[in-house]
Amino acid sequence: MDNIYIFKRLYKDYTKKYLKNILTSVFFTVLLAGSTSSVAYLLDPAIKGLFINKEKSLLLLIPALIVLAFAIKGASLYLAKVIMINVSENVRKDIQVDMFSSLIEADTQLVDNKHSGKFVTNLTNDVGMITNLVSTAILNLFKDTLTLIGLLSVMFYQNWKLSLFAIIMIPIASLAAKSLGKRISKVTIQQMDRAGVLNSYLIEIFKNHKLTKIFQKENYESKRAKDYIENLKNSSRKINIVFVRASPVMEFLTGIMIAILIYYAAILISNNELEVSNFFSFLAAMMLAYQPVRSLATLNITVQQGLSGARRVLPIIDDVPEIQDKVNAKELNFTKGQIIFENVDFKYLSKETQVLNSINLNIPGEKMTALVGQSGAGKSTILNLIPRFYNISSGDIKIDDQSIYKTTIHSLRKHLSLVSQDTTLFDDTIYNNIAYAKSNASIDEIKEAANYSFASEFIDKLPNKYDTIIGENGVRLSGGEKQRLSIARAILKKSPIILLDEATSSLDAETEDKIQKAISFLTKGRTTIVIAHRLSTILNSDKIYVIDKGIVESEGKHEDLLKSSNVYKNFYEKQIKKS
Repeated sequence: MDNIYIFKRLYKDYTKKYLKNILTSVFFTVLLAGSTSSVAYLLDPAIKGLFINKEKSLLLLIPALIVLAFAIKGASLYLAKVIMINVSENVRKDIQVDMFSSLIEADTQLVDNKHSGKFVTNLTNDVGMITNLVSTAILNLFKDTLTLIGLLSVMFYQNWKLSLFAIIMIPIASLAAKSLGKRISKVTIQQMDRAGVLNSYLIEIFKNHKLTKIFQKENYESKRAKDYIENLKNSSRKINIVFVRASPVMEFLTGIMIAILIYYAAILISNNELEVSNFFSFLAAMMLAYQPVRSLATLNITVQQGLSGARRVLPIIDDVPEIQDKVNAKELNFTKGQIIFENVDFKYLSKETQVLNSINLNIPGEKMTALVGQSGAGKSTILNLIPRFYNISSGDIKIDDQSIYKTTIHSLRKHLSLVSQDTTLFDDTIYNNIAYAKSNASIDEIKEAANYSFASEFIDKLPNKYDTIIGENGVRLSGGEKQRLSIARAILKKSPIILLDEATSSLDAETEDKIQKAISFLTKGRTTIVIAHRLSTILNSDKIYVIDKGIVESEGKHEDLLKSSNVYKNFYEKQIKKS
């Protein structure tokens, strides 16, 4: 991704729409440049008229003009910056919205294969660098360039010979800053990577806070955090050092320039080729030009940072999901909800070996089918293939004799609900967490779903009831309470196909009994695929598939499998012994 492409892309997608605002800001920078130049220019008549010729008529006029020039300068700078701040924040918003939309639409595997903290860094720090590029850099470029042109005009008006000496230093300063820009780009990339690692670590720590305490790992985690923060500090230090390297270079060059100019000006004055008033006006213009020259010389640093951020953010925005509707995809015509797997193979992008091999399943509609097997056998993967969270490597999956790869994803997922052991809840009200399944649901529908899931038992005891904020991922609720909310959400959706992934694991007997009753209501008359840790919960399933090392080892009812499948028999006997 070359620099020209990035600039074109940022202009076309994010800054073109604000061109009027940018041009208005440029207009005020013209006023800013003009007023700054006029201050330097006014020193010549001020010195000549007031101090040498002692013209009383200029006594009030010159100071008044200088005050006016500074007033125009201040107002123009303020208005130019305010306009560009608005542009900057709008650009930031647009990029973040595009990036977030892309992440929401992204394939599950893309999200799985990247730490969430790095996405956070992309969304905040990287986008911030891009907005600096398309707003701050633009403003400074026009402001400093126009100001410099105005001041150079004053300098040439006063003495062209001195001006030639002055402008020689500009490309020298630019070359020095260019080398610093290359370095800043490199260390910025390093800093963003380390910031992403730290963000990921913080997310994990907050998520597993209780685990840290129970295993008394506070000192260990404090040391880990210190190491991450130390690494980030070192990266930030490198960036800041690179930034300040420009200061001594520019100060040294400025010192040389002033020394040469004073020496040469003295020669010109002694030869009567330059008046003292002209020199002071020239010197004022040159000193005022110092800041825009310095700013322009270091502008490359901001540009390089913005380009580095764009190289990380734009690929995320441009990512095209592999899992999307095919051309001429049709709506799923749902009847009974029979699900068939035909010779399905699957492997994750992050793994080289196949996870599923030639899977053939015939899941009857409106009945319960169970998947059993050891951890890592491929049960959850099978479940995740039905909503098309992942694409299969080969084979086909059909619902009511229709390939799910020839139907629209929306019509497919409309008929599905998922309840898993890893209950996902939002830091919001109970009402909104249940209504996530149906945004236009009435309070009566919400309460009905809560009643059938036995969630109303604890909701009605809460001071704010359905308006209770449950905290991040339901931190203020027990495991059983969170699971009941998840089931309530599925009940509200009224999907004809229910996917249950270890929905009753790690629950006490009383809570499990209530949740089983809620599940019984949820799954009644619906096509249900259940993965259960406890075989006691699926003994009455209409069909049981034994999954072992990515293949279907056997199938049948409980009694038949005890006779025909050693894998199932051993699995069952181990649980009997444990109980």
